[in-house]
Parts: sequence; C-alpha cells; structure tokens
Amino acid sequence: MRRRHFLQAAGAAGLGLALPACRRLEHLGIPVRILQPGLAEGHRLRDAGPLPAPTRALRTGVAILGSGVAGLTAAWRLTRDGDDDFLLLDGPEPDGNAAAGRFDSPSGPLLHPRGAHYLPLPSMESRGVRELLFELGVIEAEPFSERPRFSETALVHAPDERLYFEGTWHEGLLPSGQVNAAEAAQHRRFLAEVAELTRRHGSDGRRLFCVPKALSSTDAEWRRLDAQPFRDWLVAQGYSAPSLHTWLDYVCRDEYGAGLERVSAWAGLHYFAGRGGRAANAADGTVLTWPEGLAFLAQGLRARVPPARQKPGYALRIEETREGVRILCQDASGPFMLHARRAICAMPLHVAARVVPHLRDYGFDPARHLPAQAPWLVANFLLDGFPAEPPDAPLAWDNVIHGSPGLGWVVSTHQWLRAAKPAHTVFTAYRALADQPPAEARRRLLAMGPDELLALAAVDLRQAYGALELWRRTRAVDITVRGHGMAIPGCGSLNNPGLAALQAADGRLLFAHADLSGYSVFEEASWWGERAARLAAAR
Repeated sequence: MRRRHFLQAAGAAGLGLALPACRRLEHLGIPVRILQPGLAEGHRLRDAGPLPAPTRALRTGVAILGSGVAGLTAAWRLTRDGDDDFLLLDGPEPDGNAAAGRFDSPSGPLLHPRGAHYLPLPSMESRGVRELLFELGVIEAEPFSERPRFSETALVHAPDERLYFEGTWHEGLLPSGQVNAAEAAQHRRFLAEVAELTRRHGSDGRRLFCVPKALSSTDAEWRRLDAQPFRDWLVAQGYSAPSLHTWLDYVCRDEYGAGLERVSAWAGLHYFAGRGGRAANAADGTVLTWPEGLAFLAQGLRARVPPARQKPGYALRIEETREGVRILCQDASGPFMLHARRAICAMPLHVAARVVPHLRDYGFDPARHLPAQAPWLVANFLLDGFPAEPPDAPLAWDNVIHGSPGLGWVVSTHQWLRAAKPAHTVFTAYRALADQPPAEARRRLLAMGPDELLALAAVDLRQAYGALELWRRTRAVDITVRGHGMAIPGCGSLNNPGLAALQAADGRLLFAHADLSGYSVFEEASWWGERAARLAAAR
C-alpha cells in the first residue's frame, strides 16, 4: 500500500565510476554483471592516498560538483534563470541514484532503473518540482493548482500494486481484507490518524509534515517524535497488529533503508503525511513512473543544460581561497585544477567529508553528524516472456511479498501502451540490507561474489515463481550495489547541528544533496539544488 491506496483507504476510514564485473554462472548459463558505483574511487579517497598534481587549469563562475538530482537541478535552475557562467562536473556516476540501465534484448532496447523508480504526486510546496514537471510535459495544465492535470503516460497504470500474503496475491500492499477483525480495525485507525496529520498545522502555522522537509513545522511538541523509534511510538499508541507492523516495516525499509526499530517516529509519520499531492485526472496518492525510473527526470534536467556547461570528471579536493574556490579534479585525461567564484558541493556527505578537508570549519563534524547510510541492491532481470500469473491476480507494476527481507520488484514495461505483452521484459528487484548495522552490511557486500549477490537479489522472485521458472526465463542480470545508498533518518536527525550548519551555508562553498534532509527522495535533492543555485547566482 503506497500513498494512493493509503489516501483512498483513509478517506473511507555516491562517489565513483561504475566498475562492471561480468561473469557467467555456469550452472545457470546466465550472464550476471555486478556494478559498484563509487567503490574504487571512494575507497581511494577513504585511504587518503597522495593527491595527483594537476596538468591543466579551467575557470568558471560557479562549479557544480556532482550530477545527481541536486546538481542537475542547480544547473537547470541557473540555465533557466539565464546564467551561463557555470560548469557541471558529472561526478563519478552521472545521474547518481537516479541512474538507469539498458538491455539490448532480441526484441529491442529495454530501459530500467538502477536506483529510484517513482515520484509521488508533488506537494503544493514542491513548486520547483512542479515547474520542472510542467516543462517536461509530465504536468499538462495548471502546474501550481491543487489538482494539476498529469500526462497519462506518466501516471502509473493499473494494476499498480499487489501483495503476496499467506500463499495468494491480493490487490494493494496492506492486507486488511485478509486478517481478523481486530487487526483490520487497527489498520483503519492508523490510516485515519495519519490522514488527519496530513491536514494538521503546528503552532507556527506550518504543516506538521511537509515535503520539502525544510518547510515542515518546527512545533516542539511534534518534533519530540524524532527522539523515539517508530516501533516504540506504534506500541505506545496501541498498534500491536503483526500485519500492520510488517507493512510499516516494509514502508520504512522501502523509503528509508532501515526498519521500524531504527527510523524515528517523526520520519515514519512524515512518509504518510508529508506530501498529499493531487491530480485532476488521477486518484489521490497516485505515483508517476517511467520504464527507466527517475532517470527520465534526470535526463530531462540534463537535456536543458547546454552541453558546453557539462563536463565528465569528479572532484578530489575542494578548498576555499581568497579569490573563490579551488577544486582539484580528475577526468579521463588526468588531473586538473578548476577555479570558481563559488562552488556547489552536490555530492553525498560521506564523500564530501573526504573531499572537503576542513568540513568541520563549516560546522559539520563527520564523526558526530554524518547520518548512517543504508546499503542497497538494485537488480535488473532481463526475462524472455512473463512467468505465469493467477488469472484473478495479474502482474502489477509493484509486486511485494509480505514479510520478505526483499522489497519486491517493479516491471519496466508496465507503462508501455500495447495490446499484447512484449516478448521481453525487465523485472527490477530492490533490497535494502536492513537486517544488520550498515557498516557490517557493507563489509558483507564487499565479501560477496556474484552467486551470493544474485541469491540476495532474487529472494522475492524465487519465492513468487520458483527457481526453475525464474531461471528458465532469465537471460541476463545486472546487479547495482550501492554501499551508501541513502541516508537513514534515525532518532535525533531533526536536531542534527551539523546538517543544520550545511543547510544554512552561504559562503563561497555551498552544499546541495538529499543527505541534507537526512533521507533520500527526489523532491529533497531538488529543493537543495534550487536553493544552492539561487544563492550562487546572487553574488
């Protein structure tokens, strides 16, 4: 149950280049490619090896360091406002967590996400996102109204969600119709409570929960929820239903990369009450999606930035000078020095901590202020045809198994408008390694070979279809390992003074990344990218 079904029910109630390693699993005959964006370059920075001497120099007004959503948004905003004195340095992984991949199947190319795959209908407060969606044709009319009209090709098509619960598939992701009356009553009560929170305001007049997070109420009574785990809050409120806890644990792992016991109660409630986007031509809570996931939006941003203002390469060291900012960079031709009037550090904070040698001078101590980073696997399975499905429970866009350690899979060809199913498709399976502390999970991932990674990635697909049927149809697998996939909004994240310091920075060096919000979604990255672009252009 994502936001669409929640709202309906409530109404009723990194750094680094991708380093591909490809091998054929002989016992299966399936080529498996392992992508590890950021591993080699990030570890080189971590190990503090000697910095190379630059062989050339470049100059620009504003340097944007990193081309994830925040960096791309900053470049788009500068371009849109008529500023062409900037340079967007791609970073080691262009498009960051919004990157996409492609299989060249026998029936044609198939795009698929290697990171985030959907965008909820944007809140009224996410004006920059609405402006972008209007420019890209995703919003067709009235972009800043309460109910804009969205493109039918972007609105997720039915059936959008299903849940495998006690041996059968059911519509939606919360099994209210399959549990006893007492548990179902708790489902209804929870949905009604968070629906009410969507409409409530704090003592300062702001919405209690808002996207972007920076516009949420600072009411102390409600911010105290940040001090306790979501699970503890649920128990204290009398929510004991196992099916509700299992669903909410899935929600937290899916949105934040960690379970109920690690995510703060404030963050858990923010998931439900923060957006409230609506559409003129879709049900409340509908999501927007594309075959390649959010790479559609990332590439749309990139296409609106002049090619001359974009450059491959990544930063190794950032230092302020009396004249501006000096950045030691690396590209395929070797090291070079980039001089800028101002710079936007649009990279994950665990990377910035290595690249900015005096980050403590900005008020951010990585040892105390760096949010925990959740490790993720995103695995794309190229399939020859579709596995058989029950006639009364067809394949949905999002398919989840209740209680699984995995996060289910989405279907890349679901949005295709065709009378018949395509000959080939891609199932994208997600998994956050939330069953152990992040540092331990990263060490575990580093020690795994392709067979072990494939076993982790395929856990839900094997349970749904059986190993024989899955491997019979699988033609190739790409597994993207994201050791630092996203920041986890654990207890105390609202009162993190280091994040507050970087959020408020307004000097020669500015910061822009979803990490500043303590969790990773498109709207947060976009918010910080826009803010940094406006500040950079102001001087």
